[in-house]
Amino acid sequence: MSDDIEFRHATADDIPAIVAMLSDDPLGALRESPGDLAPYREAFTTVEADPNQHLMVAVRDGRTIGTLQLTVIPGLSRRGARRAIVEAVRVHADERGEGVGNQLMRWAIEESRRQGCVLLQLTSDATRVDAHRFYERLGFEASHLGFKYRL
Repeated sequence: MSDDIEFRHATADDIPAIVAMLSDDPLGALRESPGDLAPYREAFTTVEADPNQHLMVAVRDGRTIGTLQLTVIPGLSRRGARRAIVEAVRVHADERGEGVGNQLMRWAIEESRRQGCVLLQLTSDATRVDAHRFYERLGFEASHLGFKYRL
Protein backbone atom coordinates (compact mmCIF):
# COMPACT_ATOMS: atom_id res chain seq x y z
CA MET A 1 0.00 0.00 0.00
CA SER A 2 1.09 3.50 -0.71
CA ASP A 3 2.56 5.15 2.35
CA ASP A 4 0.74 8.42 1.68
CA ILE A 5 -2.76 6.87 1.72
CA GLU A 6 -4.59 6.18 4.97
CA PHE A 7 -7.37 3.57 5.07
CA ARG A 8 -9.91 4.01 7.84
CA HIS A 9 -13.55 3.57 8.72
CA ALA A 10 -15.64 6.41 7.35
CA THR A 11 -17.03 9.07 9.65
CA ALA A 12 -20.09 11.24 9.18
CA ASP A 13 -17.75 13.97 7.92
CA ASP A 14 -16.87 11.74 4.94
CA ILE A 15 -20.48 11.48 3.73
CA PRO A 16 -20.36 14.42 1.26
CA ALA A 17 -17.17 13.11 -0.38
CA ILE A 18 -18.50 9.53 -0.54
CA VAL A 19 -21.79 10.63 -2.09
CA ALA A 20 -19.92 12.79 -4.60
CA MET A 21 -17.90 9.74 -5.70
CA LEU A 22 -21.02 7.55 -5.86
CA SER A 23 -22.73 10.06 -8.15
CA ASP A 24 -19.70 10.75 -10.38
CA ASP A 25 -20.43 8.32 -13.20
CA PRO A 26 -23.28 7.75 -15.68
CA LEU A 27 -25.05 5.17 -13.49
CA GLY A 28 -24.57 7.00 -10.21
CA ALA A 29 -25.71 10.29 -11.69
CA LEU A 30 -29.11 8.68 -12.28
CA ARG A 31 -29.58 7.16 -8.83
CA GLU A 32 -27.78 9.39 -6.33
CA SER A 33 -28.82 12.78 -4.92
CA PRO A 34 -25.74 14.66 -3.68
CA GLY A 35 -27.84 17.77 -3.05
CA ASP A 36 -29.80 16.04 -0.27
CA LEU A 37 -27.53 14.25 2.21
CA ALA A 38 -30.29 13.45 4.76
CA PRO A 39 -30.97 9.89 3.51
CA TYR A 40 -27.24 9.18 3.37
CA ARG A 41 -26.77 10.40 6.95
CA GLU A 42 -29.62 8.14 8.11
CA ALA A 43 -28.12 5.16 6.27
CA PHE A 44 -24.68 5.94 7.70
CA THR A 45 -26.07 5.69 11.24
CA THR A 46 -27.40 2.20 10.47
CA VAL A 47 -24.16 1.07 8.81
CA GLU A 48 -22.01 2.45 11.61
CA ALA A 49 -24.05 0.57 14.25
CA ASP A 50 -23.61 -2.83 12.55
CA PRO A 51 -20.32 -4.59 13.41
CA ASN A 52 -20.53 -6.61 10.16
CA GLN A 53 -20.41 -3.44 8.05
CA HIS A 54 -17.13 -1.78 7.17
CA LEU A 55 -17.61 1.48 5.29
CA MET A 56 -14.05 2.44 4.45
CA VAL A 57 -12.38 5.48 2.95
CA ALA A 58 -8.98 6.08 1.44
CA VAL A 59 -7.57 9.47 2.46
CA ARG A 60 -4.58 11.32 1.06
CA ASP A 61 -3.46 14.65 2.53
CA GLY A 62 -6.77 14.98 4.40
CA ARG A 63 -8.84 14.43 1.24
CA THR A 64 -11.20 11.45 0.85
CA ILE A 65 -10.20 9.87 -2.47
CA GLY A 66 -11.78 6.41 -2.38
CA THR A 67 -14.40 4.30 -0.68
CA LEU A 68 -15.91 0.85 -0.44
CA GLN A 69 -18.28 -1.02 1.82
CA LEU A 70 -17.43 -4.51 3.02
CA THR A 71 -20.22 -6.62 4.54
CA VAL A 72 -19.43 -9.82 6.44
CA ILE A 73 -22.24 -12.38 6.31
CA PRO A 74 -22.48 -15.41 8.56
CA GLY A 75 -24.34 -18.28 6.97
CA LEU A 76 -25.11 -21.98 6.91
CA SER A 77 -23.98 -22.80 3.38
CA ARG A 78 -20.43 -23.98 2.79
CA ARG A 79 -20.48 -25.70 6.18
CA GLY A 80 -21.39 -22.58 8.13
CA ALA A 81 -18.87 -20.37 6.39
CA ARG A 82 -18.67 -16.62 6.63
CA ARG A 83 -18.50 -14.72 3.37
CA ALA A 84 -17.99 -11.08 2.52
CA ILE A 85 -19.51 -8.82 -0.09
CA VAL A 86 -17.81 -5.69 -1.33
CA GLU A 87 -20.04 -2.90 -2.63
CA ALA A 88 -19.83 0.67 -3.86
CA VAL A 89 -16.14 0.68 -4.76
CA ARG A 90 -15.33 4.18 -5.95
CA VAL A 91 -12.22 6.26 -6.53
CA HIS A 92 -12.26 10.02 -7.02
CA ALA A 93 -11.95 10.90 -10.72
CA ASP A 94 -8.67 12.76 -10.11
CA GLU A 95 -7.12 9.64 -8.56
CA ARG A 96 -8.19 6.94 -11.00
CA GLY A 97 -5.36 4.96 -12.54
CA GLU A 98 -3.07 5.66 -9.56
CA GLY A 99 -3.61 2.32 -7.78
CA VAL A 100 -6.08 3.54 -5.14
CA GLY A 101 -8.77 1.06 -6.20
CA ASN A 102 -6.24 -1.75 -6.16
CA GLN A 103 -5.20 -0.83 -2.62
CA LEU A 104 -8.82 -0.60 -1.47
CA MET A 105 -9.59 -4.03 -2.88
CA ARG A 106 -6.42 -5.53 -1.39
CA TRP A 107 -7.60 -4.17 1.97
CA ALA A 108 -11.01 -5.81 1.41
CA ILE A 109 -9.39 -9.15 0.56
CA GLU A 110 -7.14 -9.11 3.62
CA GLU A 111 -9.91 -7.92 5.96
CA SER A 112 -12.19 -10.67 4.66
CA ARG A 113 -9.51 -13.22 5.48
CA ARG A 114 -8.97 -11.66 8.91
CA GLN A 115 -12.71 -11.91 9.56
CA GLY A 116 -12.59 -15.64 8.78
CA CYS A 117 -14.44 -15.44 5.48
CA VAL A 118 -13.97 -18.19 2.91
CA LEU A 119 -15.26 -16.13 0.00
CA LEU A 120 -15.29 -12.49 -1.08
CA GLN A 121 -17.89 -11.68 -3.70
CA LEU A 122 -19.16 -8.66 -5.56
CA THR A 123 -21.49 -7.64 -8.30
CA SER A 124 -20.72 -5.12 -10.98
CA ASP A 125 -23.18 -3.55 -13.39
CA ALA A 126 -23.04 -5.30 -16.76
CA THR A 127 -22.12 -2.01 -18.47
CA ARG A 128 -18.97 -1.46 -16.35
CA VAL A 129 -16.60 -3.35 -18.65
CA ASP A 130 -13.48 -1.57 -17.35
CA ALA A 131 -14.43 -2.51 -13.78
CA HIS A 132 -14.84 -6.14 -14.83
CA ARG A 133 -11.29 -6.19 -16.22
CA PHE A 134 -10.04 -4.55 -13.01
CA TYR A 135 -11.65 -7.22 -10.81
CA GLU A 136 -10.40 -10.04 -13.03
CA ARG A 137 -6.83 -8.66 -12.78
CA LEU A 138 -7.20 -8.89 -9.00
CA GLY A 139 -8.14 -12.58 -9.30
CA PHE A 140 -11.94 -12.39 -9.13
CA GLU A 141 -13.78 -14.82 -11.40
CA ALA A 142 -17.01 -14.05 -13.24
CA SER A 143 -18.48 -17.30 -11.95
CA HIS A 144 -22.14 -16.40 -11.44
CA LEU A 145 -24.91 -14.48 -13.11
CA GLY A 146 -26.42 -11.84 -10.80
CA PHE A 147 -30.07 -10.96 -10.57
CA LYS A 148 -31.82 -8.01 -8.95
CA TYR A 149 -35.43 -7.44 -8.06
CA ARG A 150 -36.45 -3.82 -7.63
CA LEU A 151 -38.68 -3.17 -4.63
